[in-house]
Amino acid sequence: MVDFKSLKKNSGNFDKLLKEVEKINNPGGNYEKDDSDNYWKPTPDKSGNALAVIRFLPGPAVDGDDALPWVRYFDHGFQNKATGKWYIEKSLTTFDEKDPVSEYNSKLWNSSTEDNGPERKQARDQKRRLHYVANVYVVSDPQNKSAEGKVFLFKFGKKIMDKITKMMNPDLESEPRINPTDLWNGANFKLKMTRQNVNMSGRTVSFPNYDESTFLNPGPLFEDDSEMEAVWKSEYSLAEIVDRKNFKSYEELKKRLDEVNGVNDQITDAVTTKRKVVEDDDDVPFTESKPVAKKAPAPVVEDDEDEDLAMFRKLAEDWDSTR
Repeated sequence: MVDFKSLKKNSGNFDKLLKEVEKINNPGGNYEKDDSDNYWKPTPDKSGNALAVIRFLPGPAVDGDDALPWVRYFDHGFQNKATGKWYIEKSLTTFDEKDPVSEYNSKLWNSSTEDNGPERKQARDQKRRLHYVANVYVVSDPQNKSAEGKVFLFKFGKKIMDKITKMMNPDLESEPRINPTDLWNGANFKLKMTRQNVNMSGRTVSFPNYDESTFLNPGPLFEDDSEMEAVWKSEYSLAEIVDRKNFKSYEELKKRLDEVNGVNDQITDAVTTKRKVVEDDDDVPFTESKPVAKKAPAPVVEDDEDEDLAMFRKLAEDWDSTR
């Protein structure tokens, strides 16, 4: 386990971290507890907006010398309209391995040349979603004071990750490069969540927007090193989140996909033609669902644009209760 003195000695040197950012910006490299009390999310006010200040923390001590400040993984979340069943599973593409949904989506995509055709639309609706998880220290949360001064896991999407990346790789050479997760030279993050309404298939869907979020001026998290060391040592393991044991096997996922698609023992063959993997690099939430009861309220995504599995479970429960 890396010691705190080494962490301070290496403060300001984040070349290794920049290499990991390059992997993110050029996909192809390796690389739930989300219902747990260990996770933090911004608490909205009556208008559905939220404002908080958090500090992204360095790689946790518990994960060792090579720990990164974040991990990322992919998942799929969709409902088969014919069977009414939901598929909500983590994707093996997280490890650059074959995944049955990615193969199925590729077959759907390659079976048509019409971009707006039903096959390609289905592939888009079933595309994988990208999630990041990091440790954060909650500096200020006016709507949830009990969270202030504590360390949590925070799950977020591509938009916020882009802001982290831009701090480390600014547009102008004259701008300073800052590692926002550095305890001494990093910067607090003012997270501003506003509601944005979008028309989806004739329905108004509300989802959070983080465009106005920004990093504040750089500086130490605390003046006292001992306080920062205590925070660092209280971080949660990120390696545990992407541990292979927490992902189902290819065979288990394929069986579940067949169940959702209403297939008994017939398993869709892997694509033999040139693959085109449909990926989710957007921050627009997945919103396709079975028709709900008349005058039902529009669905509201309560988390980052690309990550609320609870929404899918809720929609599935609502649909089952109306049948």
